[in-house]
Amino acid sequence: MNNSGGITPEKAVFSLFSGENGDNPFPLFAQLRGMGSVIPVPFPIGGTDYPAWMVTRIEEAMLVLKDHHHFTVDSSSIAGTSRSMLSLSSYSDSDSPTTFFTGKSMLSVDEPDHRRLRRLVSKAFTPRFIESLRPRVQEIADELLDQVLAAGEMDLVKDYAYPLPINVISEMLGVPKEDREQIQTWSAALAHGLGLGRREPGVDEHMRAFGDYTARLVGKKRELPGDDLISQLIAIEEGEDQLDEAELVSMITLLIFAGHETTSNLIATGSLMLLDHPEQLKKLKADLSLVPLAVEELLRFNGPATIAGPRFATEDIELAGQQIKRGDAVIVVLKSANRDEIQFAEPEELDITRTINRHLAFGHGIHMCLGAPLARMEGEIAFTSLLTRMPGLRLNIPREKVVWSFTLSSQGLTTLPVAF
Repeated sequence: MNNSGGITPEKAVFSLFSGENGDNPFPLFAQLRGMGSVIPVPFPIGGTDYPAWMVTRIEEAMLVLKDHHHFTVDSSSIAGTSRSMLSLSSYSDSDSPTTFFTGKSMLSVDEPDHRRLRRLVSKAFTPRFIESLRPRVQEIADELLDQVLAAGEMDLVKDYAYPLPINVISEMLGVPKEDREQIQTWSAALAHGLGLGRREPGVDEHMRAFGDYTARLVGKKRELPGDDLISQLIAIEEGEDQLDEAELVSMITLLIFAGHETTSNLIATGSLMLLDHPEQLKKLKADLSLVPLAVEELLRFNGPATIAGPRFATEDIELAGQQIKRGDAVIVVLKSANRDEIQFAEPEELDITRTINRHLAFGHGIHMCLGAPLARMEGEIAFTSLLTRMPGLRLNIPREKVVWSFTLSSQGLTTLPVAF
């Protein structure tokens, strides 16, 4: 094992999951890839180091993410092991209402339950339905930009990247306008307050309030259905396979949370990456037909999620020459895999004309992000509208003053002052 640059597995774990690797974790990821495609890491929880493995390259990452026979997202399904602190099931609390952290959601189950849940929600989440949203997404983007155009400056996160997807997903689901600000507060609290083996004080209160609110919203939709996704999910029946109440509430909290956190990150981080690469930004402004390619490259280059949810080995298995024991946690580092030198030419360079056959920004396998088509569409509209309406876009603070925040599985921007 090439322990390049003096990095140790202990340092790597601390750096990756503490959020203290600054605004550029990619040199660390390159060092990790130099150590191996699958490397053992001690994962400290409650004073105990649990055996875990970090996957740094794309082939092994794809293998782990698509092999739900040898790897599971549900540690509780492996009898005789105790790894729940690393998984979503660890947030279970009998006093808490259901959310995607505490209940059975697509994130926390494998087949056959996963197939059933995904099939049911997919019925209301069809490509045709997503495409039908395009005019409304465009309207929301234009409305947001209209509000700041005269000022000549804005906070790109608070004024655009965050409200665009939260309004889109809220309208899809039928969340009343007056409740959206509160949902943002809850979502931010969960994103910042929970992580692998980490649970910040006060986050339980937000989780409980989010779950209670969603359960009440479902109750209202049962009494008075509307033309929205929650009403469709309530109405869906397929034999005896409909969503039960806990699954429904868990699903809705997941759609609300995942439906805006990651897309907001894509728009904000992607904008900063373009500003960091003025020659690429100039090329994109000169030919906006490149926006779909640019979105894929921005997803590869610095996508929303740093890691995939941990998997757990269901039996002893060899992976990239490493002997992984039953019950061991396996953590796929998506941002490292997306800069794998074996897969991508000049992976550390941003190239908006790059043709990408595959990347892992949305995951892979059965747990691949259900909302990927929506995120792509929102990203395309967001960047096209921004660069059309504000071609002089530039940072409004010194680059070194840009502050990153560490969230559940990623780093993002809480603020990005720009002028135009």
